[in-house]
Amino acid sequence: MSEVQVNGTVEAGWEPVADSFVANFENAAELGASACITHRGKTVVDIWAGDRAPDGTPWVEDTIVNVYSTTKTMTAICALMCIDRGLLDPAAPVATYWPEFGANGKEGVTVAHFMSHQAGVPGWEPAIDAATLYDWDKCTQILADMEPWWEPGTASGYHLVSQGYLIGELVRRVDGRSLGTFFREEVAEPLGADFHIGFGPEHDDRCGELVPPDMTAMLDGVGAVAPDPIAMRAFGSCAIDATEPRTREWRAAEIPAAGGFGNARSVGRVHSAMACGGTVDGVTLMSPETVQSVLDVQVDGTDYVMGAPLRHGLGFGLGTEALPMPNESCFYWGGWGGSIAVIDLENQMTSTYVMNHMEADLLGDMRGGTIVGAAYMALMSGAGA
Repeated sequence: MSEVQVNGTVEAGWEPVADSFVANFENAAELGASACITHRGKTVVDIWAGDRAPDGTPWVEDTIVNVYSTTKTMTAICALMCIDRGLLDPAAPVATYWPEFGANGKEGVTVAHFMSHQAGVPGWEPAIDAATLYDWDKCTQILADMEPWWEPGTASGYHLVSQGYLIGELVRRVDGRSLGTFFREEVAEPLGADFHIGFGPEHDDRCGELVPPDMTAMLDGVGAVAPDPIAMRAFGSCAIDATEPRTREWRAAEIPAAGGFGNARSVGRVHSAMACGGTVDGVTLMSPETVQSVLDVQVDGTDYVMGAPLRHGLGFGLGTEALPMPNESCFYWGGWGGSIAVIDLENQMTSTYVMNHMEADLLGDMRGGTIVGAAYMALMSGAGA
């Protein structure tokens, strides 16, 4: 791309973010993307550029795309809201709320284990295909019937797609609504956030098309980074190739760990409430104490599935030496292909990035990282003072 036309707004002092955004188009494999920074509840950067599809259709203000595991942050927020309301206890056995799940050695699995990838069911056994993901009852029944692949609570193993069904079923059991409905009615609509976990055809015309990563490179990476047999079982338990979000079936289904659609603005809007202690613009999602509980370390060590050292808080990732955060009050997560959200309680700031050209690296790529880094360069230079 010889010339990048960036659209949107950048408040004075936050220009380094826009510069990094442009550099991604000039130096990296970028097609279309959006970036957003919120500070003290105010949106200070909201920009987008490029194409929403390989046919040259431009990425516009209301373009939304599948963000894969960045959806997990929205699901975690729903669970945290249920905790805040006294409907869930993170220390309680899951079987307290979902008795069937306690079968076959899972009676000791807690809510917190679900939220920190320690439940021992990072995939389905027997394996399922993508179409089965559209059958909520079947997906949850298989998970309830399974034996754990390791002793729950002793280590993490990234629950790639299964985590959304686990947490979503808990929300359904204690609230009565599906995860997608709870999120829409309790989070997205009150905040005016254009993020969706399951939606109708009314939004199809503005959905961006993902460009899948090199699957051979990705699978080679899995074998090199995560040679543990658990990893291969997890990745093989539900094979998807990133073309599924083009279908009406995927978009209509509630896939709470991988199927959310939004853009950087909507991701940032939701997380701005977290960054501000649970309340933004008069909308309260949860108490400051519940937000703070995200930082409580649940597990710290090499993840069975990702083959890398990960530190999980309650529903979000925390910084490590290998993946440092700007301060100890930050938490984050990202999605397959490159989307990312970083929430900073100390500075009441969020940094979010969403794109449609996917990279193969399962632990993220530098495009989102440069956006986050630029936001902190601006902050340290006095932006938002």
